[in-house]
Amino acid sequence: MKLSYVTDSLGHLPFEEMLDYVAEMGIDTIEMTTGGWSPAPHLCLDELLESEASRTEFVQALEKRNIKLCALNCSGNPLDPGEIGKEHREVTEKTMELAGLLGVKKIIMMSGLPAGSPEDKIPNWITYTVSWPPVLKDILDYQWNEVAIPYWKELVRKAESCGVEKIALENFSSQLVWNPETLFKLRNAVGPMVGLNLDPSHLIWMGADPIVAARELGAAIHHVHGKDVRLERHLSAVNGVLETKEVTDVANRAWNYVAVGCGQDLQWWKEFFSVVRMTGYNDEVSLEMEDLTMSVEAGIRTSIESLKATLSF
Repeated sequence: MKLSYVTDSLGHLPFEEMLDYVAEMGIDTIEMTTGGWSPAPHLCLDELLESEASRTEFVQALEKRNIKLCALNCSGNPLDPGEIGKEHREVTEKTMELAGLLGVKKIIMMSGLPAGSPEDKIPNWITYTVSWPPVLKDILDYQWNEVAIPYWKELVRKAESCGVEKIALENFSSQLVWNPETLFKLRNAVGPMVGLNLDPSHLIWMGADPIVAARELGAAIHHVHGKDVRLERHLSAVNGVLETKEVTDVANRAWNYVAVGCGQDLQWWKEFFSVVRMTGYNDEVSLEMEDLTMSVEAGIRTSIESLKATLSF
């Protein structure tokens, strides 16, 4: 497997300075955002689509530093019923088109989350249903069968027409696909192009075991994010892990995203990567640095040291 880097945490740097920083860290592979939830600090989607000269300049900047672009990331909510959804669907389709022009074969994104009915204006994440209230099952049926699956069948066709080979969905909260089971539900409906962007941090705070999950996923692992999380024991033990405080309120949250190695120890990461490799995945592991408990530079340095020490090459 190869260490890659999601460039958003260096959004304060201009494009070429960011590339120099990445190269100086000894990393030669990157994953770049195109829009959606991200401001896409290093890439102008419309400009690259419209201008061959801009694409040439973009590619030459990468080649000058021997850096490979392994994936484009357009994570957002394409199933939102309002303007956000319209905007994110446009970004997603344009990202597919840019991937075709650049020869990028992998797209990282999220499944999206619909509203609870055709009349609703706000996405609705249903995380509990047994038999009461019965409306919850009706909501899930609407979200999956009337919104998500039809949209994703069309999107897979779009991706195929652009030469995309894999779409990796991040198992993020507040999305219709947020764990292996929901990933397989969508994958079985729309085809094997759709797989998981296995981000262990989300599964951990939700109470799952990413190592066991990797075994279950097998060939459905399309990408991996190197991101850690820490359950803050003195708070999660009292209130549980459902958390509504801002991510910046790190001292008072039940869990926090942290630099790799500051949540799970290095032995855990060695086992995780060993099992992921054993399933057949031998592509990129992208460091997504979102630790707000330390400086960006410290988080990057700590994470890279941990990933280099534990990745199964």
